[in-house]
Amino acid sequence: MDLSRPAIALCAEGTQLEFHKRLDEARQRYAEAWRCATDDYEKCIAAHYVGHLAQTPAEALFWHQTALEHANRAEAAQVESFMPSLYVNLGHAYEQVGDVTQAQHFYDLAAALGLVHQDD
Repeated sequence: MDLSRPAIALCAEGTQLEFHKRLDEARQRYAEAWRCATDDYEKCIAAHYVGHLAQTPAEALFWHQTALEHANRAEAAQVESFMPSLYVNLGHAYEQVGDVTQAQHFYDLAAALGLVHQDD
């Protein structure tokens, strides 16, 4: 990820805050990243992180779907390495809202790219 981009740098800061269990501050950084994102690549990354710490399953699904929409509009090379994580998070979000069929679809997409979902 290109940390010279403000939105991406904010997401990186958020992950550090998240690592230190400062979740509210991490959510703030991710929301700020979303607000300052300037293109589909940055919007994809920011939406994914907003969804990662969403407080309801429906909210997580919304943000991960938003991330996928922007990923599909971004330059493929920019988001290629990010797609397995996005797919597995979409699978988890669908699983959380009770849509097992869609969850499996996204888990399968992640697996096709080399990321295997394992139940907790």
